[in-house]
Amino acid sequence: MTLPAPRLRRLSLFDFRSYAQARCEIDAQLVALIGENGSGKTNVLEALSLFSPGRGLRRAELGECARRGGAGGFAVSAEFETDGAPIQLGHGLTPDGERQFRIERAPVGSARAFAEHLRLLWITPAMDGLFNGPAGERRRFLDRLALGVDADHGARVNRLERALRNRNRLLEDGVPDRRWLDAAEQEIAALGVAVAAARRETVARLGALIVARESAFPWAEIAIDGEMENMLAEAPALAVEEHFREKLAATRRRDAAAGRTLTGPQTSDLAVRHGPKHEAARDCSTGEQKALLMGLTLAHARLVGEMTGKAPLLLLDEVAAHFDPKRREALFGELEALGGQVWMSGADPLLFASLNGRAELLQVTPGKLAAATF
Repeated sequence: MTLPAPRLRRLSLFDFRSYAQARCEIDAQLVALIGENGSGKTNVLEALSLFSPGRGLRRAELGECARRGGAGGFAVSAEFETDGAPIQLGHGLTPDGERQFRIERAPVGSARAFAEHLRLLWITPAMDGLFNGPAGERRRFLDRLALGVDADHGARVNRLERALRNRNRLLEDGVPDRRWLDAAEQEIAALGVAVAAARRETVARLGALIVARESAFPWAEIAIDGEMENMLAEAPALAVEEHFREKLAATRRRDAAAGRTLTGPQTSDLAVRHGPKHEAARDCSTGEQKALLMGLTLAHARLVGEMTGKAPLLLLDEVAAHFDPKRREALFGELEALGGQVWMSGADPLLFASLNGRAELLQVTPGKLAAATF
């Protein structure tokens, strides 16, 4: 079954990063951005990633996205088409720091509104150390997986983080009225269960899809290593919520001494194993880890398509260079089969030479985007 696939047809950047003003028109499923290092390829992908809730693929402060020497804000406009129906989406930052979002030039409250029209997934070089890095990076990756199928997940995670910070302040200040802490912990317990449940469901669905589908990339065994997620497999959500609330109340002195809350979904981890080798991902070679990450991303893209009814738009920053020619061709084939639009970047145009006639090439030079030929 062919899913509807939003296709970016026209992109306009104004005072975004290195671009004072740039436009490009696209008429292909696969798009390759080529240019020297530092020319601005990742800036284009970042501008697109900000159509998704959150801080984009660089996780930068929004003020950093405004062009140096510009007025202090930026604007990004994108015209998409799905099954012949066009729609214009826009996001930006005013010089006084106000975040703005628009659909058909009418204001909307947040990037959450874009989820009805567009889902975005990405891989960046910064994710190369995902399996060897701290658990917090894997939790963030897991939350991006959950956000791909549940557009409200990011808001719940943000609310949980704020609630945890509030409890930490109350503990630090030694607030004498227990009702303040009771209320804070009740909120944390409810949000914690919702976050843990969404993560657990995403991992279960993704794991089932990985088993059921073949890929040129190694399949991964994935699981959540977390107390709350494990409890949800054995007990109803209300019981887990009450247990968490009671545990928070019982560990106030310990958490006050530590300066942070030591139990909850903010301590969970994503466990990944190389399925064919039956080996923890962290113990695999660099090349095997990159292939595992790509395999996970491809499976996630299929899951997002199945659950939302629309193929997602993929942003792949400098990924083609990681693979040998045979696996690179397998990657291009799988990307085409997904059906969604894919934006890739690379310094060497030869990486995309086999896509001649199958993809569109954009030459990136400082501050400029221009159509190119293979």
